[in-house]
Amino acid sequence: MRISELHIYQKDLPVIGGPYTMSRSTLHSVDTTIIKLVSDTGQVGWGEVAPIGPVYQPQHALGARAAISELAPNIIGQSAQTPLLLRRHMDGLLNGHNYAKAAIDIAQMDMLGKHYGLRVCELLGGAETERLPGYYATGIGSPDDISRLADEKVSAGYRRIQIKAGGRDVEIDIAVVKKVWEKIGGKAQVIVDTNRGMTASQAMCLSLACRDIPFVFEQPCNTMEEVAAIRHQIAHPIIIDENTECLNDVLRAIALGVCDGFGLKMTRIGGLNAMATVRDICAARSMPHTVEDTWGGDIVAAAVLHFGATVEPRLLEAVWTAGNYIEENYDPENGININGGYFDLPRGPGLGIEPDETRIGELLTSFG
Repeated sequence: MRISELHIYQKDLPVIGGPYTMSRSTLHSVDTTIIKLVSDTGQVGWGEVAPIGPVYQPQHALGARAAISELAPNIIGQSAQTPLLLRRHMDGLLNGHNYAKAAIDIAQMDMLGKHYGLRVCELLGGAETERLPGYYATGIGSPDDISRLADEKVSAGYRRIQIKAGGRDVEIDIAVVKKVWEKIGGKAQVIVDTNRGMTASQAMCLSLACRDIPFVFEQPCNTMEEVAAIRHQIAHPIIIDENTECLNDVLRAIALGVCDGFGLKMTRIGGLNAMATVRDICAARSMPHTVEDTWGGDIVAAAVLHFGATVEPRLLEAVWTAGNYIEENYDPENGININGGYFDLPRGPGLGIEPDETRIGELLTSFG
């Protein structure tokens, strides 16, 4: 079975009740790229990548489509049954751009699972669970608004609440953390995520001012070096997110002892198979982590769930998809949704979803 066609689609995903605000960006909608692989046997596989604008990370939507278009002519004719070889082939064709390669990797694994009648989680080693804990991310807001939202989400079943912070007066963020803890203290794990949006001094101020509140600090500063400089002065566990651009970054963070765990974005790392390597390294070093992605629809969400199900439960902090923040499912019957703070693992072969092609946006270009 060989890859005979590759089609690239673009779709805007409006944010429900938007905008969604972080320290470095404001989202009214998200530009997602969807790819459809077709084999010479007629088997179809779906992939997706949705960077959130040009300032959150080096990745951006136009870059994703340009990189996929660069790879596509030399993807045609490659075996659809050898993920490792395809990954090496893509690395030989294009330096970097893991996020674009990830969409192709996800589509190939979807195709392969359908071909063999297996779910993607089974291709990756097997599912530890059929039900995965989700977490809710609040966005930037006032103490009253964020504490009210956190309380609502805990009442809805979430056991992990991520508060966005940074990009403003740190005293406001301190007030938010204290108000949230006053509302939900002990009912859910609290994460304070600045998305690289604080200076070292601001991060220390927040941590020390909230020393008695047991939250986890996510990506407090812009670089690993900045985090390392304040690591032993921070009163809270630290997890690294945006600084993990590739496998080498994960290895470097562990070697530096700069963090206590990771927030792992699938397309940033390079897709399902690259994530499997990171999963096993984290297991060897007992490093807990989330499994998630930037944004995107049902396709990347299904990939996140299949991968999350293969992580040792003691190390899986939670999974996250953008389903709470976007307006529709690509697959009306099997689309990814959360219920009571938990996701059910898709049941069908491959990713377990079949997108309605009238719902996946505009076809931009085709190869093959």
